[in-house]
Formats: sequence, C-alpha cells, structure tokens
Amino acid sequence: MAERSTAAVDVADNSGDEPLTAQADQSTADGVAKNRERDTDSDEAQGSGGAERPGKTSAPELHSGHKLARRYRLEDCVTRLDGFSSWRAVDEKLRRAVGVHVLPADHTRARSVLAAARSSALLGDPRFVQVLDAVEENDLVYVVHEWLPDATELTTLLASGPLEPHDAYQMVSQIASAMAAAHREGLAHLRLNPNAVLRTSTGQWRIRGLAVNAALRGVSSDTPQRTDTEAIGALLYAALTQRWPYENDAYGLSGLPKAVGLIAPDQVRAGIHRGLSELAMRALVNDGATASRHESACATPEDLVKAIGEMPRIRPPEPAFTAPPEYQRTTYQQGSYGRPSVHPGATQTVRTPPPPLQSRTGKALKWAVSALLIAALGLGSWQLADALMDQGNSDDTNQTQTTDGDDNNSAAPKPVQQLKITGSQEYVASGSAQAPEDVGNTYDGDSSTFWRTKKYDEGPILAPYKPGVGIVYDLGSAQEISAASIGLRYTGDHTTAKLYAADSLTPSTRIRGMKEIGTADTSGTSLTVKASKTVKTQYVLLWITAVPYAPTDGYSGAGYKQAITDVTFTG
Repeated sequence: MAERSTAAVDVADNSGDEPLTAQADQSTADGVAKNRERDTDSDEAQGSGGAERPGKTSAPELHSGHKLARRYRLEDCVTRLDGFSSWRAVDEKLRRAVGVHVLPADHTRARSVLAAARSSALLGDPRFVQVLDAVEENDLVYVVHEWLPDATELTTLLASGPLEPHDAYQMVSQIASAMAAAHREGLAHLRLNPNAVLRTSTGQWRIRGLAVNAALRGVSSDTPQRTDTEAIGALLYAALTQRWPYENDAYGLSGLPKAVGLIAPDQVRAGIHRGLSELAMRALVNDGATASRHESACATPEDLVKAIGEMPRIRPPEPAFTAPPEYQRTTYQQGSYGRPSVHPGATQTVRTPPPPLQSRTGKALKWAVSALLIAALGLGSWQLADALMDQGNSDDTNQTQTTDGDDNNSAAPKPVQQLKITGSQEYVASGSAQAPEDVGNTYDGDSSTFWRTKKYDEGPILAPYKPGVGIVYDLGSAQEISAASIGLRYTGDHTTAKLYAADSLTPSTRIRGMKEIGTADTSGTSLTVKASKTVKTQYVLLWITAVPYAPTDGYSGAGYKQAITDVTFTG
C-alpha cells in the first residue's frame, strides 16, 4: 500500500529531485547560530518526490528590528527564498533566541505550513527541534521554533573528518529511533540530510525541520518511510566515509566516482566498522540485499531500529593516557639561587667554610648563650607552676558562674529546619520521561513508594546516552537550602546526585545555566547532599547523573537503574 506524506524537509534545501536519491544542496540555518547555511538554485539534491513550485507571491518585505506579535524581534535573515524568509530572532518576553519562518498569508503553501507546524508541535518529542508558535496575523504566516546556539550541524562535524565508530553508532541509533517515533504519529521528514542533524554540547543528536520545512518547500512522497530510511542510511554512510553516497558532491562532501555505483563504506575507506558499513547499505539499498552481503534491506525506520538492536553495542574508545612531561630542573633549586652558573669545562672554586669559634671570645659567647638558655628554662617552669596553682584555686568559683546569654562567643548554632515541599514535576533534559506520574511518591511520607528510573544497559554514568534524570521540587517560597536527604532502593556501584536552583517547575534554562547547590554520591541506600554554598531558591532540581547496577525485580529487568523516596530538604 502506498504511503503519502507532505511532512518535513530542511527549510531552504532547494531540491525537488529523482526518487530515492540523496544528492543534496545547502539549506537554511534552523537553530545553529554559528552555522549559517547557503541557498542554491538547483532542485537536484535529495530524493523525496517532487517539489511544488510556488506561486508568484513575493517574500514579505521585512527587515532587522521588525517585531512580530510585539514579541519576536527579527535579527538576522538566514534565508530568503521561494516567497518565504527565515530569521534568527529574539523572544523579548522570555529573553531567548528563536528561529522564525515568515511567508505571506496568501502564499500557495501558507495553509500547509500552518498545519504542518501545529502537527509537529503536538509531537513534543525533545529529539526534534521544537515548534514554539504558529500564527497567522496581519497578512503574514509565521512559525517560531527553537534556536540551539550550543549545537553543531553534522555538516560541520564532517568537515574535519569521519566520525568515530561509537559516535556514528550513537547518531544512527538516536536518529532512527526518533524518526520511528515520528512516523508512528504520521509525520515524515523527507529531507533528512547533514544540515538537518545537530549534535548538542551534551552529545545528544537532534533533528530539525520536521513537517514545517517540507510544507515550506512543497515536498511530498508516496513512500515517506522508505525515503526517510534511505536518508538515514546516507547520513551513516557520510559519517563513516566523509563521502556522499551519490555521484554529485553535496553538503561539502565529495560524491562517489561516476560509473562505479554504490559501494559499501568499508570499500571506500579502510578500517570502517563492518557492522555499521552493512547497516548503511541495508538502509540505502531499499530494493533488496546487495549482491555481496545478502542482508535483508531496511525499508522503514522501525526496521532500522530493529537492525541496530541486533548489533553488538559499540563502546566508546578508552581515554588515551598522556604521560606527564619529564621534570625539568631550574636554576631556582634550593641552594642554587644567586649562585653564578657554571660553564662546561670551567673549574668551580669551592669555598672553604669559616673555622669554628676557637678563640677566647668564641668561648665566652658559648658560655653566655648557655646561661641565657638555663635562665629561660627556669623562668618558664616557675610560670607554669604558678598557673597550675591559680587554676586549682579558681575551680569552685567557676562552678558558680553563669553564662551571659548575650555573649557573642557562645551563640547557639542556628537550628536546622525541615522545608515543606508543596509541589513537584519530573525534569526531562533529553529523550523520554522516566515515571512522571510517580514523582509525588518521593515525599508522601511512605517509604514503600518510589519514583523509579528506567533500566539502562550502560552505567553507572548515564551520559552520553542520557545527561541525567531528576525532579524539580517547589518549596512554596524562596528558602535557603542547607542539605537534602534521599532514600534509595538500589545499592552497588554508586549513585550520584546534584542539587540545582531552578527558576520554576519547568525551568527555562538548561542544567548548565542553573546554579549548583551541592553534589554527593553513595553506594548505600541513603544519600545526603550538603550545600557547598548558600543559595536561596523556591525551586530545587534533584539531578541524578549516575545509578548502580541492580538485578531483576518486580518492576524491571537487570540493568543500571535507581528508585528514590523520602526526599527531604533542610534549611
């Protein structure tokens, strides 16, 4: 049965093209501040069906400083093409950078752009660059999306060479899983290329251009799942070989030699991981197995996810140990400072030490010093005995004295106060949530109820597969945090937790933008995190970055996991 979709492509990726080919051009920046992309006039890049030609509607005459909805101030135009324009802008209400696509309301694609933007926004998957707003106003249609200044395009990463096997494995795993989730909701990308794939500073991979960019370019396909799967294969091929798997050069990459045809990555470059090479070919060759490998082709992202799951996990490379530099002696060694340097071949004169005090004057000085020492010892002994006697005589008097309550030197320590938790919400920095419905179990006073993480195959450190998991707590009002106590279900290895001051139950900044309160780790069933600095806040993020290995139980299988309960904060 034929599939049909008008979903996403990269915004300014000027391509119509031949089916099932991926010969690309450049596209618009969709969230990477340092990588402004280029426009071309060719429609010959990556295969995803035909691109609808726009009407004669011209792009709206906008300029830097123009405001949309009295909120979004346009800054830099990164694309002006086919009757629409794309901008880096500033959301003056939330004080953050955003991206904006603008086109006239009477543009032939305006309705499909609005519909695609709203469909993409409903998906809400953090693995995609999120659509924040989609509005028709004052004869304009504009779509507002995230801007990721800390992310780097795959195009930029490949400019310096192919990816390491572990990085390529992580990329294809995360991209395939995200696209499988999108297709389950009826959304396709169709223009998935190195400009549309971003790696964040935490090592997570994100996709931009879902639904909205396809509507802007009028791209559609009768087989969207097959097209997106082939595109993922092209991404993996490029990541392994630093070559584009078609004859035409694209995205700063050289194409394959003409008349050679599609050859496996491990035949293009030596030392490529055999499993990843076969995976790329299974995704690229959708008409069946290659003649040499006899592996079944992957025609959908779900097929690709299953194939990845059957591969042995590729572990990250061991960190290289760099030997410290050899210790270099300097001229400032003990006893050498101030001495003249000795030239090779020169004879150094050794000074004769002065003779000891053997004269009458010397003997007199010796006796004088000895007498002073004896006198000092005697005086010290007398003063010590006198002090001991005074202390014995004053014992009874001290017993009857009272302590002045206003004495600054005897002030009582500030009492520790348990802070009341009035609300909570799970914080998801990347990927899917853990158990958002169970966050209340962490402070309900019942030690038998828990909030549990999912099971992970690698650990105890969750990164780079996931930066961490956690919960934001509302203390009702701004409070000074001195410590947090957490009950844990699983022991072994180690659990690491950190406290951060957040600005709300749904923080507007990422972890690195929050102020750290304290950190601690343990291998037991309880953990206390003490504040390393005085911080006053209403919202506290309990952030877990490492979990122990635990066996199978009634809740999940064996793996790296943790569950927390009895969370209390003191101030």
